[in-house]
Amino acid sequence: MSPTTDRQQYREGLATLAAKAKETLGEAMHTRIDGAVVLVLRGDVALQEDGTALVGSRTDPLKFYTVNGACTCQDFHRAPAEGWCSHRISRALALRLARELPPAAVPVPAAPAAAAAVAPAALPEAPAALPEAPVSITLKAHLHGHEIMVTLRGVDFASVKAQVEQASQWLGSQAPATDPTTPQCPKHGVMKPSTKGKGFYCPHKLPNGSWCKGR
Repeated sequence: MSPTTDRQQYREGLATLAAKAKETLGEAMHTRIDGAVVLVLRGDVALQEDGTALVGSRTDPLKFYTVNGACTCQDFHRAPAEGWCSHRISRALALRLARELPPAAVPVPAAPAAAAAVAPAALPEAPAALPEAPVSITLKAHLHGHEIMVTLRGVDFASVKAQVEQASQWLGSQAPATDPTTPQCPKHGVMKPSTKGKGFYCPHKLPNGSWCKGR
């Protein structure tokens, strides 16, 4: 078959598919289908072995989209008929032509040159998971009126013991100075003066919602 006949068959096949698409998708999609035809004719639809297509932008010569069942262009989410933008339609047209026409009649466009420039870089290797500490100790303390829990980890008991001593000293230095005559709750530490009368109370609630009695 001569090159002239091949090209004519290709263009006629494309026109037939475009007409069917307009009939199926409706008048609201005609402009997008016409745009898809232009993309196919100018060789801006490069089919890939994995079924995707690299489709050039209609307005930016240096931009392209990787298209499969979806497209990353702005029109994809606006287009009616479940996101049929021009790029997605052009891929569908190119696929149908490749299936229905003889191989000699279907030109094979090269992938856009911009693909190599903006191809995603290889993802860095995930860092190795940190090994679980052989020894760990959890401290429970009060800091500035708040109950806190601190977990200290190490490779052996001696290393964790040293951390516990340092943490205890630091927590002790953070505690406000108290009057030695102030009553202490055995569970929660310093009690507070009552605002309703004489005496002190523990300002901590128990899990059942009642206030601690300080004993």
